[in-house]
Amino acid sequence: MTVVLGVDIGTYETKGVLLRADGTVVARARRQHRVTVPRPGFVEHDPETVWWAGFVEVTARLLAEGDVDPAEVAAVACSGIGPCVLPIDASGRPLRTAILYGVDTRADAQIAATVAALGEDEIMARSGTTLTSQSAGPKVSWLHDEEPEVFTTAAHFVTCQTFVTGRLTGKRVTDHATAAYYHPLYDRRTGDWNLDGVPGAPRRDQLPDLGWSSDVVGEVTPTAAAATGLRAGTPVLVGAPDAAVEALSAGVRRPGDMMLMYGSSHFLIEVVDRPVSSAVLWPAPYVFRDSYIAAAGTATAGSFTRWYVDILAPGTESIDEVFTEIADLAARSRPGARGLLALPHLSGERTPLFDAGARGGFLGLSLEHDRGDMARAVLEGIAQSAAEALRAYEAESLAPSRIRAVGGGTKNAVWLQAISDISGYPQEVVGGSGAAQGDAMLAACAVGMTRPDRLDDWVDVQRSVAPRTDLAPLYARQSAAYRAFYRATRDIVSDLNELRNHDQ
Repeated sequence: MTVVLGVDIGTYETKGVLLRADGTVVARARRQHRVTVPRPGFVEHDPETVWWAGFVEVTARLLAEGDVDPAEVAAVACSGIGPCVLPIDASGRPLRTAILYGVDTRADAQIAATVAALGEDEIMARSGTTLTSQSAGPKVSWLHDEEPEVFTTAAHFVTCQTFVTGRLTGKRVTDHATAAYYHPLYDRRTGDWNLDGVPGAPRRDQLPDLGWSSDVVGEVTPTAAAATGLRAGTPVLVGAPDAAVEALSAGVRRPGDMMLMYGSSHFLIEVVDRPVSSAVLWPAPYVFRDSYIAAAGTATAGSFTRWYVDILAPGTESIDEVFTEIADLAARSRPGARGLLALPHLSGERTPLFDAGARGGFLGLSLEHDRGDMARAVLEGIAQSAAEALRAYEAESLAPSRIRAVGGGTKNAVWLQAISDISGYPQEVVGGSGAAQGDAMLAACAVGMTRPDRLDDWVDVQRSVAPRTDLAPLYARQSAAYRAFYRATRDIVSDLNELRNHDQ
């Protein structure tokens, strides 16, 4: 039996899968973890205990539970949460905890300084978009400004999958799909790093080499084999951001295809037929050469549900339990949550607001509301956030022709239905092992077990969700109230943020 191994390291969970050449699942494994929030706006992972330990544990469990000889593993691919920043020394040892993607909003001052230095036109020319909290470049500059000793000592600044594949192979290579989010340090015109004029920029030698997600970067070293149980010499791919390979796992390959990921946040990826530029979307290369996407993301989704359930039922650990708990609560209410509205901006907001200081809230609370109404308001608030991101695509003349819904949140029927009802888009729900499966699919292509044009055979479309047109008037009014709620409270929230910072 020949198999391929895919491991995905997400915000709250590491998942892995072993697949045969026909896409059949041999084994699945998962390991939960948490983020750390050392200060408001700072969101981090410990790369040793979360990233590497997660990969090692999940890999060992897959080999054991699948009863697979390591010699049967034809290739390994790893994906990770998308543009993180981790400084490492020459031996690959982390110099601090990893700074996460757009949910970490610490680099506002560095964004402003970079815009002042380069100008918006040059940033758009290099990156195809504006600088936001999703941009990793300003977070590297933050280390330059706030932790100069770490910045100077760093041999490389890497992201999640680059760290793991580096441990496996001894090589530091970042995929183009992730590097493109290091704007403005990555220049899409040349497909290479461009540090000219960027304040607080690293040296060129501090940035990894670049490769394509579908390419083999190296082989498992004897040291890594001893740590993981893999065979020394097993081919290892460059790796990919989790959202990109999750899209691949859902069969999102043709222009107009979109993935809508239901996770700790919403992430959207639409395949486009050419590089695009947008102030509200994130253009990037896809996982194969000469392929392109336009992406978007909200700041909170499943993380809002986890927060809410943690408040109501402390000690609920399983993500599946969280989704089940809040879905059961929300089902007790009715569409519109009896006039209760929630803003889901617990970590600011990304597409289309790009407001790191935005905060969550409930509006319309009365003594008649119960936990079910609040749970439905949470889910409808998340759905409104996703619908706003979809409207950003429409504004750019990139309305999707097909939406594939993926991720653990698709198990929550209320959440899933609310997004179709509010946005007006039908969705096709895809099962499988998500990003880990996409990793394995890439690995299978890399070693000739299959071809990209045959990957649709590996996709499990389970059901469709249609918008309920009779609810369109209700949700149109709720959408208008949602936008007005944010606008009306923006200045108040800004004052509250200043009070919070004053207390510290």
